Amino acid sequence: MYNVMLADDDYPVIELLSEAIDWERLGYRLMGVHENGLSAWEQAENELPDLLVTDIGMPKMDGLELAARIRRRKANVRIVILSCHSEFQLAQQAMRLNVQEYYLKETLDPDDLSSLLARLKTSLDEERQMNWEQTRLKLLEHETKGLRKEQAIRGFIQQPLLSPDKWRQEAESYGLLLDGEECLPVIGFMDDYRLVKHRFASDQTLHFAVSNVMDEVLETVTPRALHAGYDVKRSLLLFSYKPSLKINPVEQVKAALKQVQQTMQKVLKIKMSFLIGTGSDSPEKLKQHLMGLLNSEDQRFYLREEEVAKLRCGCISEQADLFAYYDEANQQLRAIWAGKREQEASAAAERWMQHIEQQKYPPEMVKDWVLKLLLDIKLKLHSLQHVRPSYTADTLHKEIVEIDSLAQLRSWLSGHLRSIASAQAEGVSASRRTEIAEACKFVSLHIGRRIGLEEVAEHLHLNASYFSRLFKKELGITFIEYVTRMKMERAKELLDQTSHTVGEICELLGYDNQSYFIKTFKAHTGATPLEYRG
Repeated sequence: MYNVMLADDDYPVIELLSEAIDWERLGYRLMGVHENGLSAWEQAENELPDLLVTDIGMPKMDGLELAARIRRRKANVRIVILSCHSEFQLAQQAMRLNVQEYYLKETLDPDDLSSLLARLKTSLDEERQMNWEQTRLKLLEHETKGLRKEQAIRGFIQQPLLSPDKWRQEAESYGLLLDGEECLPVIGFMDDYRLVKHRFASDQTLHFAVSNVMDEVLETVTPRALHAGYDVKRSLLLFSYKPSLKINPVEQVKAALKQVQQTMQKVLKIKMSFLIGTGSDSPEKLKQHLMGLLNSEDQRFYLREEEVAKLRCGCISEQADLFAYYDEANQQLRAIWAGKREQEASAAAERWMQHIEQQKYPPEMVKDWVLKLLLDIKLKLHSLQHVRPSYTADTLHKEIVEIDSLAQLRSWLSGHLRSIASAQAEGVSASRRTEIAEACKFVSLHIGRRIGLEEVAEHLHLNASYFSRLFKKELGITFIEYVTRMKMERAKELLDQTSHTVGEICELLGYDNQSYFIKTFKAHTGATPLEYRG
């Protein structure tokens, strides 16, 4: 008998799998059924399953994190993914979790799953006959070698170079600085880490995914290349070549980086931009050039999405003061928004972004300027509408700290401007009646929990039926439709502007059932939350 663990917060699915499949006849023991990933992991810490059948989106711990954790404890565990949305079609290849199958819940057929379970049992039987310990040691050796490589490169950069000859010997073991060869270092940046990380269980899983895909694609490029992940957002690529008057290594590397970009986009849906350093023929020069790439935050800030450029110095206008234009931008945007002219406001904001791009102000100055501008606009408009803002200055500050480029900043600001437009369109000023204004204010203040018509009617000291008719007459939609619309608009704002997972957003908006939340969001926007964020 092989142990099976089921994890899914959708009770009808759990009920279907528990009752429609004859687990014992197929050679399995149903060791546990869980409604969230954390509960499943707590059992797995004491007893590991041979087969994990799990949903992706679950509260407390999602299915990808659960699968990754169990995989680290038991490398040969079989994994079957169930989901009502299709984001794992990307992560399936990326994480190399050795997922055996992926099923959409809407089309799940117990007979198909039973056939798969029979095949998995056959492979488990065969594996049991083999010496799995040897396979496990090989996998561990491969993982350890990759970690040693990254630690060696980070140590080379961060620590004093006391013995260049000794480090050259170690570098040669990785194929670097061989006789007659030089090394051209490159740094790669994840173009929108804020959005990318939502598709992965953790930074560790994302790092693992990027490393696997990078290693695979670099095996096929010229010149020869080595990848070392420096951190979750940045990757170092070291290209080895023999100097020649006939070949331009920079052009060769640019072509190779284009291939890397295409593969990363195809497999992981990750966009990357790159800065190319200077060729090095010694450990001393390579260390210097790598440090220069890692200290290129200013140039990185102004890289466009998927741009490949040469590292250069002095690209920032240190003397220019963006705050000299603050009052002009503030008055301009506040006046436009006060008049509810969304398109004009968006166009004006884009003109300021173009001005910043042309002048190349210091990145920290730019982020401080944009943050102050956005806070002032939101504060003014919310005070005019007498509605508590659905954000805090601390929240916005935390969001903007994560932003690494002007392209990300432009997208972030655009998302907030759209949320202002939505608030304007749905604002309490839509009705002249104070009762309706108070009802809308109540919804805004309690958007994070369930809100019932009877509760609000009682709050306003009105008969529920009368309040329902009055609300529909004033705003043209029912009160429940209004609440749903406001929650979905808030969900869009959270998806655009925060790092919360879909499960966390579901909980933040007072929904108990994630599947229902996803269906409601899709009915409102035409896309699932992950497709919308995509």
